Amino acid sequence: MQDFAAIDFETANGERSSVCSVGVVVVRGGEVVDKIYRLIRPEPNYYVYWNTRVHGLTCEDTDGAPVFPVVWAEIAPKIEGLPLVAHNSPFDEGCLKAVFRAYGMDYPDYRFYCTCRASRRAFKGELPNHQLQTVAARCGYDLTRHHHALADAEACATIAMWIL
Repeated sequence: MQDFAAIDFETANGERSSVCSVGVVVVRGGEVVDKIYRLIRPEPNYYVYWNTRVHGLTCEDTDGAPVFPVVWAEIAPKIEGLPLVAHNSPFDEGCLKAVFRAYGMDYPDYRFYCTCRASRRAFKGELPNHQLQTVAARCGYDLTRHHHALADAEACATIAMWIL
């Protein structure tokens, strides 16, 4: 796969629609051509301890951030026509569909590919697990900022360029 957009969402609470940050890495011709990181005011707008513990974001970080439709209006043209790639894609695809529903937006049926599933095929029996940081390291990416949406999207893009 030479053209795709790797995407990662972080959420504020247990609701998939509560995206509070997004990272996107656009790859064309096998080369990274764009990187996008945005904070998003989540819907619903509250944080739970466990989510904050994972990614470090709080209401203080996103209360002044734009809502999802504003952020997506910037991202959508940059990824138009591209398949989306995520590590554990059911989570990120679920977030995207949920936030589209929360705002009454028409979902354009993005095509998702999962680097976690692909890594199980590509590195069968070779890795102790198929977590993002493990697979990223195998593909040469040092994921020191795990759960930062852009770092996770960069790791996913590296994996996708390696095995898809």
